[in-house]
Amino acid sequence: MTENRTISRMFPDGSGPAADPAGSHFERRIRSFQPRRSRVTAGQADVLRRMWADWGLDIDGQRVLDPDEMFGGLPVVLEIGFGMGEATARMAADDPATGILAVDVHTPGQGNLLRIAEREGLSNIRVANGDAIILLREMLPAESLAGLRVYFPDPWPKKRHHKRRLIQPEFLTLAASRLKPGAVLHCATDWEPYAEQMLAVLTDDPGFENTERDGGYAPRPAFRPLTRFEGQGLDKGHVVHDLLFRRVAELPAR
Repeated sequence: MTENRTISRMFPDGSGPAADPAGSHFERRIRSFQPRRSRVTAGQADVLRRMWADWGLDIDGQRVLDPDEMFGGLPVVLEIGFGMGEATARMAADDPATGILAVDVHTPGQGNLLRIAEREGLSNIRVANGDAIILLREMLPAESLAGLRVYFPDPWPKKRHHKRRLIQPEFLTLAASRLKPGAVLHCATDWEPYAEQMLAVLTDDPGFENTERDGGYAPRPAFRPLTRFEGQGLDKGHVVHDLLFRRVAELPAR
């Protein structure tokens, strides 16, 4: 049974995340994410059914969101790819004055993040299900985000798959248009070749400027927790690189 059919049977009345929220509304692009198939536990399914209507949204590309209304006027940071959500919940708890719109396609992770939010009483998290590109391009207004976080995206290590990497010039153009002036795009990766590509394309993009005066990588800021995935990489001898780039005050003509 495919994952989409499993999700459709689990939430047949639309009480949880949709299996394919954008459907056929948009032409298929090269996917920058790899769907991960794992079992949704009974507890995760339960919290998704109970909380999805108020705390979740499907990225269908058919409406424009109002982030200010969604978070009661809090500045909103978009996080693309949150895994099982532990680090996202930690950041939300540490900074209740910021709303986090967390995007992923991993249903168990969506359920786990909502479970933690409910348990910890975190009201500054919303979970988005689907393609982050469609969310940015079709559903978020210009200059509506106070920040963008992309932590440990799929590195697509094989050369023929490099075109699937998220951090590309086209993505940066879109991201810059949705960030407020001065907002920070924060990337982190433990894959050295991808870190080098990130640094190169961000440095070349006229919509961003490096927050590091020497033009290099940044130290891990205190607000980004050490994740389980990151710990596994460190155990393998990987070097983690953080990149913090600020959106310039005036975007150049593209």
